[in-house]
Amino acid sequence: MRDATARRLSALHTLAYRVTGGRIGRRLVNNDMLLVTTRGRHSGREHTVPLLYLSDDDGVVVIASWGGRDYPPHWYLNMKAESEVSVQVNGRRWMATAIELDEPERSEWWERAIAAYDGYAEYQARTQRLIPILRLAPTE
Repeated sequence: MRDATARRLSALHTLAYRVTGGRIGRRLVNNDMLLVTTRGRHSGREHTVPLLYLSDDDGVVVIASWGGRDYPPHWYLNMKAESEVSVQVNGRRWMATAIELDEPERSEWWERAIAAYDGYAEYQARTQRLIPILRLAPTE
């Protein structure tokens, strides 16, 4: 899928999710979805994307796969520049800090991610970059 098409579908998904409080768009490929809003590292504007997520005692975990492209998704680069993000799961919203996972924790979560959605293994096979995994830990 082309980047422009993916961005249009993401915007449509985000709109449906936001308007319905997650009633539409909360599940995809048998996994839960959330919305994450980052601040653009160049523009300073807010950008919201829908992402698959895994639950964690310390927040939620997301995978920066971008379908196995050889470059990371913009939301990941935005999080690297500014780690404070907004998260929405269904109708609940909160602020969080994005923390990239290091080994061995990253590998443990990678196995969980593949168990939840085996497409991640295919995405990793498409690219030379190591797909990042991030925890979105709630802030006070």
